[in-house]
Amino acid sequence: MIETLQYCSSMFKKLEHVIVKHPKDAFISQEHLHQQWKTFNYIEEPNYEDAVREYEEFIAILEKYVNKIDYLPSSNKTGIDSLYAHDPVKFTKHGAIILNSGKKLRQPEAEVYKEFLKEKNIPIIGELTGDAIADGGDIVWLDDRTLAVGRGYRTNDEAIRQLREITKSLVDDFIVVQLPHDQGEAECLHLMSFISIVDQDLAVVYSRLMPVFLRQLLVNKGFQLIEVPEEEYHNLGCNVLALAPRVCVIPFGNDYTKRELEKAGATVYEYKGNEISYKGTGGPTCLTAPVVRV
Repeated sequence: MIETLQYCSSMFKKLEHVIVKHPKDAFISQEHLHQQWKTFNYIEEPNYEDAVREYEEFIAILEKYVNKIDYLPSSNKTGIDSLYAHDPVKFTKHGAIILNSGKKLRQPEAEVYKEFLKEKNIPIIGELTGDAIADGGDIVWLDDRTLAVGRGYRTNDEAIRQLREITKSLVDDFIVVQLPHDQGEAECLHLMSFISIVDQDLAVVYSRLMPVFLRQLLVNKGFQLIEVPEEEYHNLGCNVLALAPRVCVIPFGNDYTKRELEKAGATVYEYKGNEISYKGTGGPTCLTAPVVRV
């Protein structure tokens, strides 16, 4: 029974239960994509049939390790970005926090997610209110009692204040990471854009965007850092989903990052993510909301 399990306060422990959304329920159709891709700031219009095939390949990898996969429903309240199920919520060991996206087009996703969690009897421990905005991609568990939150265009000070309050009994170290302007307000830079935790002492990073204090903190905590080269960073090579400690999923085409992970003792699965990841700038961590890790 899920009630006997601790919910998720890790980025790398064995993934037992995950929430996703199928492109059939997010992209809907080629015509729907044609109408929405520019509005949602995609790099190109995704091909619907190819997206469905890519996603089935991705899910087949997850099914090797994950015992329970829940699918968010189709909804006329949400857009094509709802494919990226990670952002509207963040899980803690006691349950979910309902967020409020910094991308206004995505804000209706929170309401749909909240109803879904209630239907699944998954506890909700808090919800952002008022002017608070935050995306799940800005919230990273460095370990079970250390939470890092990126302050950028998608997560503001009021959200950080509320998150600190909601998690005060769960967290010993609440770390605020100031994010750079990088490619600008319209682009999606999250804290998880340049750091993926894949074991208790192994992280994949793009150091050029990392604040010095955060990089030093990871080194002082004993992390080995795998440095993603620039061309692979732009191919979402720093977006690495851990299915278990040192068992990883990355988008196809990040050969250097894959080799370095394997040198560090990791098992690496690849999926073709041109339609479901690259064009919408959402890698495997973005496609998944881990509910339970053990």
